[in-house]
Amino acid sequence: MSGLRFPLIVFDWDGTLADSTAVIRRALQRAASDLDYPVPSDEQASYIIGMGLRPALEHAVPTLREEDLLPLTDRYRHHFLAGENEIVLFDGVAAMLASLKARGHWLAVATGKSRRGLDRAFETLGLREYFMSSRCADEGFSKPHPGMLHAIFDETGMLPSQAVMIGDTTHDLQLAENAGAEAIAVTYGAHDLTLLKAHRPLTLVDSVSALRDFLETNA
Repeated sequence: MSGLRFPLIVFDWDGTLADSTAVIRRALQRAASDLDYPVPSDEQASYIIGMGLRPALEHAVPTLREEDLLPLTDRYRHHFLAGENEIVLFDGVAAMLASLKARGHWLAVATGKSRRGLDRAFETLGLREYFMSSRCADEGFSKPHPGMLHAIFDETGMLPSQAVMIGDTTHDLQLAENAGAEAIAVTYGAHDLTLLKAHRPLTLVDSVSALRDFLETNA
């Protein structure tokens, strides 16, 4: 780990490692339709990716009544689970993680998924072995509150200056900002390039191969 610029690399999950944006967007839209709420546009549905489920639903369906929160949550989960088998890793993810781990980096995940959802994804997609720490939205504050990264720093003994957060949404970049860490934006996920640029990440990359090249050269 000696000589590494960022001994700790923290990844978002959906839209960064896993190609799940379309499944999440469709599940949210179908859930809203099931309860006769206005169906969020693709842009609106994509914006909430990375947030905890409750704030995501409240943002995407602004007229949501409190009594419909649980039914909408249930319908979202139903549709997400129905499409979960469509989710795959972006090309090159497993090889990138293996390379970074071999270089001596500690890897972690900070995600808007629930713990149960992340554990299921770890098993299904076979990535658990690469990560020494992970934090989920149902274990504390949702992004962009810095709590997820603070918990990972506490567990690993790392300082914010020793870490970089990688994600595809402004929620990820704001999480890093709020925790005092650097951030890298990937442009192949949920949020538009213009939104990502506004947060002035360390760099923006348009593929997993470009991300790997940057990390192996600069991290």
